[in-house]
Amino acid sequence: MITYKDIKNNSEINTYIEKADQSLDAIGYTEHSFTHAKRVAGTAKMILEELGYPQREAELAQIAGYMHDIGNLINRIEHAQSGAIMAFRILRAMGMEPDETATVVTAIGNHDESTAMPVNPVAAALIIADKSDVRRSRVRNRDTISFDIHDRVNYSVKSSKVVVDRENGRIELHLVADTKRFSAMEFYEIFLERMLLCRRAAEHLKVKFVTYLDDQILA
Repeated sequence: MITYKDIKNNSEINTYIEKADQSLDAIGYTEHSFTHAKRVAGTAKMILEELGYPQREAELAQIAGYMHDIGNLINRIEHAQSGAIMAFRILRAMGMEPDETATVVTAIGNHDESTAMPVNPVAAALIIADKSDVRRSRVRNRDTISFDIHDRVNYSVKSSKVVVDRENGRIELHLVADTKRFSAMEFYEIFLERMLLCRRAAEHLKVKFVTYLDDQILA
């Protein structure tokens, strides 16, 4: 059985994550390095664990979370599909069972906003974990004067945390932000599509998704 530890220690996968992030850095995208990969992996696993899914399914979500952005190595455009193909070949070579490979590949191929669909619990958990990783440290540009709308909104977020309230059937994203740095319209312009996608993903998991900004419900 291929474990998350096997994936995290795989030099080929780690090289692809590193080189993909370098490509995104070159074209001005936010951080997609090991920090992002590990955070998404951990959050995806936590979501399924807290909702009572089997431990192995939670680990598959963790594996998908770690590998989900390797397709950026090829190009940002359709990186989810490129990453799914890459993951299929890697996992098959590592000896992962076909059923589990299919689950991970499907989740990776369905995580990007333009084409994402929460087609299974692992995909749903990955979507929520990925879109919820909002934080100041993901902004590479340190010249605040030249910030674009994405920089301003991400840089304004001091902290973000995903909380699963199983008793009340909710997955909550709690954001603490410096609201002086952006307007509400800017926030909705950047995150509305992502939050709607998270809502659909949560519905697949039979819970609701709620976003809080400084303890105020946004959606």
